[in-house]
Amino acid sequence: MIEQYVLNLQEIDGGQVAVAGGKGAHLGELSRIEGIGVPGGFCVTTDAFRRIMAEAPSIDDRLDQLSRVKPDDRVAIRTLSAEIRRTIEGIAIPDDLAAAITRALAQRGEQAAYAVRSSATAEDLPTASFAGQQDTYLNVVGPTAVLQHVSRCWASLFTERAVTYRQRGGIDHRTVRMAVVVQRMVFPHAAGILFTADPVTGNRKVATVDAGFGLGEALVSGLVNPDVFKVREGEVVAKAIAAKQRAVHALPAGGTQEVAIDSRRQEEPALTDEQVVRLVQFGRGIEAHFGGPQDIEWCLVDDDFQIVQSRPITTLFPIPETGDQENHVYVSVGHQQMMTDPMRPLGLSMWRLTAMAPMHEAGGRLFVDVTRRLASPASRAGLLDVIGRGDPLVRDALQTVLDRGDFVPALPDAGPGGPPGAGGASAPIETDPAIVTELIERSQVSIAALERDIRTKTGPALLDFLSEAFEEHKRVLSDPLSMQVIMAGMEATWWLNDKLREWLGEKNAADTLTLSAPDNVTSEMGLALLDVADVIRPRPEVVAFLQGVGVEDEGFLDDLAKLAGGTEARDAIEAYLDRYGMRCVGEIDITRPRWRERPTTLVPVILDNVRNFEPGAAERRFEQGRQKAQDKEQDVLSRLRALPDGDRKADEAKRMIDRVRTFIGYREYPKYGIVSRYFVYKQALLAEAERLVQAGVLPEREDIFYLTFQELHDVVRSQQVDDRLVQRRKDAFRSYHALTPPRVLTSDGEAVTGAYRRDDVPAGALIGLPVSAGTIEGRARVILDLAEADLEPGDILVTTFTDPSWSPLFLGITGLVTEVGGLMTHGAVIAREYGLPAVVGVEQATRQIRDGQRIRVHGTDGYVEILP
Repeated sequence: MIEQYVLNLQEIDGGQVAVAGGKGAHLGELSRIEGIGVPGGFCVTTDAFRRIMAEAPSIDDRLDQLSRVKPDDRVAIRTLSAEIRRTIEGIAIPDDLAAAITRALAQRGEQAAYAVRSSATAEDLPTASFAGQQDTYLNVVGPTAVLQHVSRCWASLFTERAVTYRQRGGIDHRTVRMAVVVQRMVFPHAAGILFTADPVTGNRKVATVDAGFGLGEALVSGLVNPDVFKVREGEVVAKAIAAKQRAVHALPAGGTQEVAIDSRRQEEPALTDEQVVRLVQFGRGIEAHFGGPQDIEWCLVDDDFQIVQSRPITTLFPIPETGDQENHVYVSVGHQQMMTDPMRPLGLSMWRLTAMAPMHEAGGRLFVDVTRRLASPASRAGLLDVIGRGDPLVRDALQTVLDRGDFVPALPDAGPGGPPGAGGASAPIETDPAIVTELIERSQVSIAALERDIRTKTGPALLDFLSEAFEEHKRVLSDPLSMQVIMAGMEATWWLNDKLREWLGEKNAADTLTLSAPDNVTSEMGLALLDVADVIRPRPEVVAFLQGVGVEDEGFLDDLAKLAGGTEARDAIEAYLDRYGMRCVGEIDITRPRWRERPTTLVPVILDNVRNFEPGAAERRFEQGRQKAQDKEQDVLSRLRALPDGDRKADEAKRMIDRVRTFIGYREYPKYGIVSRYFVYKQALLAEAERLVQAGVLPEREDIFYLTFQELHDVVRSQQVDDRLVQRRKDAFRSYHALTPPRVLTSDGEAVTGAYRRDDVPAGALIGLPVSAGTIEGRARVILDLAEADLEPGDILVTTFTDPSWSPLFLGITGLVTEVGGLMTHGAVIAREYGLPAVVGVEQATRQIRDGQRIRVHGTDGYVEILP
C-alpha cells in the first residue's frame, strides 16, 4: 500500500493527472524532457487524499450543502469552505502514510529545504489553469513541518477562491482530488515567468519573460514590477527594466521574508539578453513537447535554469487550422452577425454549409480568411471601404496589419475568400416596390416547399435531403436580385448621408429618413408584440398569471386557456409564435432554443409592453415614424432648393430618398428567411435525434448538437456514436465561453484590436460608432440576457450585442449602446427604424457603464458620456 501514496517525479508522466494532479503530472513530464532541469522530488498521490477524506464522514454533509450554494453566495461559500478546511487540517495523518512521506524525505535529506505544492486534479488543464487557486509553501524544513504543510495543501482544495472557481466552471467538488508535490527547494539569483506566447496580444511567435531578483513569489504576489523582455525568432525585440525595490528570500530556519534590494542594483536587469534568449529556447522545447503555448515558472541558479512549473496558457484564443505555413488574416463572422458567443459543433457546421463564403472555426467561433483580398490592391480598397463603413474597428485592425508591410503577401489579382458583399459595384436596379414583394414571395414559396418535402424524410434519407436543401438555401441567399436590393438600399443611405452632410452640413440625415420604412420584418416583429400586449392588458387575471410564469414553465400556454380571457391571450401569443417563433437570441446557431421552443423568453417583454404602453401603440408608433420621415423629407428638399443649383440637388436627393425607403426595409428579410429555414431543419433533426434516443444510440437528443452535420449523418447511417467525442465537445464548448473572440485574428495567433483614432470627443467619453442620430439622456440598463429584461420608460439599453430577437425591447427604450455592431447590422437598422439614438462598438460598455447610472448617448457623433 505504501507505493501508491508516494511516487518519485520521474515515475510520473503527463497522463497521470488522476494520480498526481495537474501540477504533479506536468512536473513529472517536464523531468522527462532532455536538457530541462527540474528540482528533484516526489508526489503524495491522490490516494493519500482519499484516505484522509475517508477519516471525516462529516465532510460529505458539507459538500452536499456546498453543491446547492449559488456561485455568488460568498458568505455561504466562505463559511462552508472554512469548516471543511478546519476539518481536514485537524485529521491526524495515519502512521503508514506519514511513514511513506518521511521515508521519501530521508532519501533526499530530512533536514533539507523543500517546496510543498498543491496539485489538484482540476488544475493546469488545457481549458482551465486554476492558477493560484490552491496553496504552495516555500522553504519548508524538517519532516514535521513537511507533514503539516501537506495537510494544509489538502485543505487548500477548499479555499474560498478555489470553491468559487469550480462552481463557476460547473466542476463538481466531489470529483476533484488533491495530490501534493514535495520538491527540493532552490535558492535562485532570479526567478520569474515565461509565456511562450504573448499573453496580451496572443501572438504565438512572441515570447514574454517576466523576471525579478530572488524567489518568484515577489512577482506572483505583485510585490514588485518585473523586468519584461519580448523575444521573437531568437532575438530580444523589446525590454522594460523595472526598479525592483524588494525581493523575497529564503530564511535559514525555514520560511521566507521580504528584503530590500540595494539601491545600486534595483535598476539592473535580472537577466542578461543572452540568458533571456536561452530561457526562451528552453521554453520552445517545452512548448513543442506539450503541444501548445505554456506558462512556465523558472528559477536561475548559478547560470542554470530550473523549471518549477509549466501549464497551458488557457486565455489565448485558438488559431484556425489551415494545414499550411502561410500567413493568414481572419475577420470575425460573429461581429458581423451580432453573435460573438461560442457555437456548438452542429451550429458551426450548419452555418458553414449554408454560408456564401468559406469559413474557418476556432474557439467555437467562425472567421473569414481575407488574406487574398488584402493582398491585391484592387480588392483591398473595396474590402476596407465596405468594412470601414460597417465597423471602423475592424478596418483599423486590418490597416494595422497591412502597415507592418511584411505580413500580407502582395498579389496582382484578387482571390476568393472575402466576406459576402465586400466590394464590387452593384448593377443598376429600378426603384420599384414590386421587386421587394417578388423577393419576399420567392422566399416564402421556397420555405413552404421545404416544409412540405421534409415531412416524409427520416434516417439517412433525411440527411441526404438536407444536404440538397442546403444548396437551395444558398441559391436563395445568393439571388442576384436580392443582393442588388440590399446594396441599393445601403448605397442610397450612404449617398444621402455623404451628400446631405456636404450640402447642408447635417450628419446622419438618412437616420430620420428611414423611420417606419416598409417591409422591415424585424421592426414589424417588435410592433406585433405590442399588439399581443393589447390583447392581454385588459385581462387582469391573465396579467397576474404571466407575472408568476418562470423560465421553466414551458407549459404555460396550455394553462392560459383555463383563465378568464386566457383563450384570447393564448391565441394572440400563438399567432405571434407562428410568425416569429423561429427567432431567438444568437439565432445563427441552430442549437439555440427558439421562441417557439421556449416561449417563456417573451413573457418579460410582453409584461413590459403591458405596463409601459397604451392600447394601439403599435399603429401610432409606426405612423409617427412615417410622419417624421415625411416631414424630414420635405425639410431637406426645401433647404436644398434654396441652394445654388438647388433644383438638381433636390431632385437627386428625392430619387435617393425614394430609393432608400423602397429598399432599406428588405435588408432584414434574408436573415428572417435563413432562420425560418433553420427552424425547419432543426425540427426534423430533433425528431431524428429522438429516434436515435429510442434506439439506444444517444442518451439525450440534444447530444446531436455536439456533432457536426457530417458526423451526425454518419451516426444516423451507422447507428453508433462515440460518447467520448461528445463529452470532449461538451467540455470544450463550456471552456470557450471564457474566451473573448477578436474582431481580427492572424495566423500567428495575434488578436489585433482596432481603434477609432478620434480626438473630437470629450475627455472620459466612451467612443463608439454612430449608427442612429440624436442625443438622449437617461438611466442605463445593463442587460446581458433578454429574458431578464425589466425596463421602465426612458431607459437606455446597454448590452454586448443585439440581433433581431432583441428588437421587441427597442420599443420600450430611448437609446441603445452595444459593445459589438456596425452601421448595417440589425441592431443599428432597427434603432434607426424606431428613431433611437444609438452608439455601437463601444469596447467593454457593459463593464464601463454600471446598471442604473445616468448616461448621455450621442448617436449623431458616436460617443457616450457617463453623468455624475
